[in-house]
Amino acid sequence: MAIFDEHIQSVRAYVAEAVGAGVGLREFDCPSSAGELMAGLPIRVAEGANPGIILRSDVFVELGNPESGSTSMVLWTDDVSLVRDGVITLLGPDIRESPGAKLPFAQIMIVGGKGLTREKHERIQENQHVSDRIEGYMVRSSARNIWARVSKEAAGKGFSFEVLGRALMGIMKSNVPEVEAMEVIFVTAGREHVRRLDEIAAAAQSIGGQIVKEVWKEKGYDIECDYNCSTCTHKPVCDEIRDLNAARKVKEGAQAPE
Repeated sequence: MAIFDEHIQSVRAYVAEAVGAGVGLREFDCPSSAGELMAGLPIRVAEGANPGIILRSDVFVELGNPESGSTSMVLWTDDVSLVRDGVITLLGPDIRESPGAKLPFAQIMIVGGKGLTREKHERIQENQHVSDRIEGYMVRSSARNIWARVSKEAAGKGFSFEVLGRALMGIMKSNVPEVEAMEVIFVTAGREHVRRLDEIAAAAQSIGGQIVKEVWKEKGYDIECDYNCSTCTHKPVCDEIRDLNAARKVKEGAQAPE
């Protein structure tokens, strides 16, 4: 069993329990490749696609406001059979059904690939934070909390959780080629549901933080990090260390005797 397989099973158990308790569930089947996932989306997905702040007067719906509650996690496995590739699951109301609302929000990304290892963990984590890459979607993430705004303009173009899920899958598969399969689960059904999932996210975060420390220690660096690279002020330092480490490996390879 891989590192996060137990957490994936816990998420599956939660979904089954929620459906059994009467929470409405919708599923969307999407293509597998990154190109197909992002083809035909009503909004732009690229670096700088959402360059500015979405002001309150321009907000169609708010997701994961601190008053409403939020949690997010990305769980990876080298057992691709544990991942329902291309499936987006929604428990609770969709974006277009919630004008002016402040919805509790949970986002769970499950990725699989035979080449996914501890060394890929940090890269996977980085790509769950979309920053400015989705038009009409402003997100603030810290640790496992996620607070997002969808603009009225994006909602008018057809922005939905299916669109968001496809964008997230496309971004991850484009930037982490070892990811062979991916699914996304969104929950907006209520704060109590978010709280249940946050218990799983907290346990996964603790393990993930230890993985990051161990991997960097093997490279000769002792770090204290919450592994949320998108909001970390030390990210440029880590990037520079990675570049130096990669250059060193190339140089050592070039100097190796034939």
